Amino acid sequence: MQERSIKLGIVVAEFNYDVTNLMLTKALAHAKFLGAEVKVVFKVPGTFEIPLAVKRLLARDDVDGVVTLGCVIKGETKHDELIANQLARLVSDLSLEYNKPVALGVIGPGATHDQALERVEEYSTRAVESAIKMVKRLRDVEKEGEGTVVVE
Repeated sequence: MQERSIKLGIVVAEFNYDVTNLMLTKALAHAKFLGAEVKVVFKVPGTFEIPLAVKRLLARDDVDGVVTLGCVIKGETKHDELIANQLARLVSDLSLEYNKPVALGVIGPGATHDQALERVEEYSTRAVESAIKMVKRLRDVEKEGEGTVVVE
């Protein structure tokens, strides 16, 4: 039996667009390279708005998993920590609620602009890989009547 294709949604924050646009370009290219189909790219104003978009995409039948892309640059206060911590918790909760993977490809908190630029490829490609691997592994676990399943 042929394996079903993996369909992803990508949510990308427009804040720090010089970084996140590069992340989106890398993520799209890597998903294509890995044979996944990106069904929708949902652009949101900032990282804080990512969870609502993730929830909408997870509710779609044509999305197996979601990749989040954003960049939270360190400022003069701890606002970056607040945003990044809440984001991580909320998207993790949504993944559990919808039983679909959500990969966290968000640079920060604590990153400078230069550090963010250095991490564009690493964070975007790893997030895509994570989402794809989790979709595959969840499918493997769901297989019934096929003996022992090693999920790796």
